[in-house]
Amino acid sequence: MPEISRRAFGGLLGGGAVTAVAGTTTAAAAPGAPAERPFRSRKGGARPVRRPNILFILGDDLGWADLSSYGAPHIRTPHLDRLAAQGVRFTDAYAGSATCSPTRFSLYTGRFPGRTKGGLAEPIGNRTQGLDPRHPTLASLLRKAGYATALIGKWHCGFLPDYSPTKSGWEEFFGNFGGALEYFSKLGQLGEYDLYEGDAEYQDLRYYTTVLTERAVEYVSRDHDRPWLLNLNFTTPHWPWLTEDDEETGARIAAKIREGGVLGALRHDDGGSVEKYQEMVENLDAAVGEVLAALRRSGQEENTVVVFASDNGGERFSYQWPLSGGKSELLEGGIRVPTILRWPARIDGRQVSREPVYSPDWTATLLEVGGARPDPAYPLDGHSLAGYLLRGEEPPERDLFWRVRNNRALRRGDWKYHQDADGNDHLYHLATDAREQADLAAERPELLAALKAAWERTASGLLPYPAS
Repeated sequence: MPEISRRAFGGLLGGGAVTAVAGTTTAAAAPGAPAERPFRSRKGGARPVRRPNILFILGDDLGWADLSSYGAPHIRTPHLDRLAAQGVRFTDAYAGSATCSPTRFSLYTGRFPGRTKGGLAEPIGNRTQGLDPRHPTLASLLRKAGYATALIGKWHCGFLPDYSPTKSGWEEFFGNFGGALEYFSKLGQLGEYDLYEGDAEYQDLRYYTTVLTERAVEYVSRDHDRPWLLNLNFTTPHWPWLTEDDEETGARIAAKIREGGVLGALRHDDGGSVEKYQEMVENLDAAVGEVLAALRRSGQEENTVVVFASDNGGERFSYQWPLSGGKSELLEGGIRVPTILRWPARIDGRQVSREPVYSPDWTATLLEVGGARPDPAYPLDGHSLAGYLLRGEEPPERDLFWRVRNNRALRRGDWKYHQDADGNDHLYHLATDAREQADLAAERPELLAALKAAWERTASGLLPYPAS
C-alpha cells in the first residue's frame, strides 16, 4: 500500500469538469462550466472592514452524495450547486457524530459530544436530557462579542422547560425542539405540538419547510445594526417522507401519533420512496435558494459566511455511493457529509478541498472570524480553519475522533481506524478505499495499534455512557 499524502492526493483534484474524489467520480460543475481547482487561499485580499455575518444551514439526514454537485445522478440541486461554485466544496467533511443531537452538541459547543452529559444521548428523546444552559456555545460567545443571534428550525438539544436555544445564547428562536415532526400538524416525537416562537407555541399548519424558509428570508432581509449569526436548521429530508403535496398522508400520520404510536408513525416505515426522497431534497435546495436570494437582495451577500452541511449521513433512500454505512454508524456513510463554504469577500469560488474537517472545527473557525474568544474553562476540541482558509497556512494536523455506543472511529490523514458493533477492529486507507472494503488491519498492525491507542487516550477524557 503506497503512502499517499493528503497534499499529494489533493494535487490530483480539479483536472476537469469531473473531479476525482477519494476513488470515486463526482460531478463538480455543469457541462461547459469552469472546472473546480484545488483550494488555495486568496493572496493579497483586503480584510473586510466589518466582521462577517454568519449563515450556517443544516440539512437533516442528508447523505454525502445527495446533491448533484456531489454525484447524485437523479437529484437536481441547482441552488446548492451554485453555492458550491461560488465557494469551496469539501469532499472529506464530517459530522461531529452519527446522529442528530450529538452532532448539534459538537457544532454548538465546539467540543466532543461526550464532554457533556446531554451529548451522551444518541439522540435526545425525553425531557431529562439537554444542553446545559451554563455551557458556552457558538451563539453565546458570538453574542458576547456583539453579534445578533438567531436559530430557526430544528433544535434537538433538549425540551422545555429546562432547555431551549434562548437559554443557550440565541436571542431569537423559531422552530421545533424535538428530532422529528409531522410536517403539517407539527406533532413531534413527544406526541405534542412542536412549533415555537421563543418558548411559546406558534400555530401554523402549513408545510414546515415553507414556514422555516419564510422566517429565514425575513431574518436575513432585516436592516441589522450588528453582524449576525443565523443557524438555519431544516428538518428536510428527515422522515416522515412528505412534500408539500402530501397533506393527506401527513394527516394519517398525525392520526397515528394521536393514537399513541408516535415513533412508529413518524418513522413512516410504510411510506416513502426514492422518488419522494428526491422531491424532498430538491425542495430543500429550492428553500436554500430562496434564502440566498434574499441575502443577495439585502446587499449583505459579499460579507456573509455561508456554510451548508448535514447533521449526519443519510438514511433509507439516500444516495451515498461509494460510501458504506449510514446514519447511526461510524462508517463513512454515517458521518461524511456534503459541506460547502462561501464567503465572497475573502474566498474565491470554484474550489475543492479534500482536507478532513468536521463540525467542531466550524465552531472554532467561526469564533475566530467573528472576533470571539472561546471560554478557557471549556476548551474546544475543534481546530480553527481560518489560517488555512484565509492566510495560506497549512491545515491543522490532528486526529478526527468519533465515539458512539456501538462504534468507534479515528481518522489520521488518509488512515481510519474503525471498531464495529461486534468489537472488531478495522483499518482503512480512505484515499484509495473510500468504501471501506479493503481491511488492512492484518497488514499494518503497528499503525492499527497506534490509532487505537490514540482513540483510547481521547476517549478516556470523556464522560462514560450511562447503563442502558
